[in-house]
Amino acid sequence: MSNSRNILVRSLFCLIAVLAPAAAGAQDAAGAQPAVAYASVSELNGILAQLKQTAQSMQSDLGKMRIEKWKTGASTKQQTLANVESIQRNLQLALPETIAQLNNSPEDLGVSFKLYRNLDALYDVFGSVVESAGAFGSKDELQSLGNDMTGLESVRRAFGERMQKLAASKEDELTRLRAQVKTMSAAPPAPPKKIIVDDTEPPKKPAKKKPKPPATPTDAPPSAAPTK
Repeated sequence: MSNSRNILVRSLFCLIAVLAPAAAGAQDAAGAQPAVAYASVSELNGILAQLKQTAQSMQSDLGKMRIEKWKTGASTKQQTLANVESIQRNLQLALPETIAQLNNSPEDLGVSFKLYRNLDALYDVFGSVVESAGAFGSKDELQSLGNDMTGLESVRRAFGERMQKLAASKEDELTRLRAQVKTMSAAPPAPPKKIIVDDTEPPKKPAKKKPKPPATPTDAPPSAAPTK
């Protein structure tokens, strides 16, 4: 792996290690994750379609190799056969699994970096096989494997560029979410509403007594008879 590729991988890994947990925490605090943009999904689908086609071609061309007929030492043949078997296991198991994970989470930084590292490893090991085929194999083997190498390099470069854009987008999103959380934290909480329950009965007013009617004489005293 060249120095520039090492620097890119390390830089992306460090950025993802910082952004992924922080973005998840900020999104939990600010709300649900936003939907993935159609353009991002469409871009990923195009890259993955090219990757699947290249992987199928690689498996087919590796299966057609006749390493046992190469004019070289046994150690070189054994090393090349081991590399071929390693590549085939990757193409049949690890790569499809990572692609499926990425289809479920198109902008997951952790899964994206996992696929990029896989592509980087495939590129290195497959490049070694192509070099050996050029030195000891047939022209047909070199031609077919060389075409596969070109396709793999194209996919790896395209996916690396996508990761750079995705990391920058996630960093912007993280900054925005942090600002939202800071604003929410700074806002004073609304005072609780006070509900007053008055369960005391008002004092009862004394009942007014009705005034008694004045007494009326029933029998008038007889008047004195006049004296004669």
